Amino acid sequence: MSKAIVSGKLAPGARLSESVVARELGVSRAPVREAARLLESSGLVRSEPNRGFFVRQVSIKALNDLYELRLAIETAVVERLVQNWNDEIEEALSAQVAELHRVATEEADIFTQVEADMQFHRLMCTGSDNPKFLQVFEQVAIETEFSIMLIGQLYDDPTRIAETHEPILEALRARDATKAVSAIRYHISEAQRIVIDQFRLLEEGKTST
Repeated sequence: MSKAIVSGKLAPGARLSESVVARELGVSRAPVREAARLLESSGLVRSEPNRGFFVRQVSIKALNDLYELRLAIETAVVERLVQNWNDEIEEALSAQVAELHRVATEEADIFTQVEADMQFHRLMCTGSDNPKFLQVFEQVAIETEFSIMLIGQLYDDPTRIAETHEPILEALRARDATKAVSAIRYHISEAQRIVIDQFRLLEEGKTST
């Protein structure tokens, strides 16, 4: 269900029918209900008494709150990464930047590109050697993917997604904490600005029709 929500197959405000999902998956309604509860805790759905579960609506404030949380977490992550930097972390992040470039094609869908983006940041959290960072990031990643899929794209040129990760990697390679923090703050702040601007345009388009 989470992939259906994040990929846009289930739009904001849509009702999650336990019976329909259970039938499609070939399971009873009990595990579907439990999955819906997990999605609620991750922020993707909300529950209404006697009505069931619905895909969460998104607001500009919620998006700003999301990216502010990412800034707080990932600033701390890169500071830890500079201290913990080793060949294994460098190899993993370098390979993920290469993967970002590989999927930056017209043939690859936006969901694949966004998942590759989130994997880079997930690897940073793993490399920080603080499992709490990774735990919080997993929830943030789901909501970030959802917000980007909602607006349909992040950059006009998909190669920009890959390129915006390169200054972060370069600063980490140099073990320069100041540059690494500056790079991650710029990276996330730019994504925040783009997502908010495009979401506002999306909302204005809805109200004008």
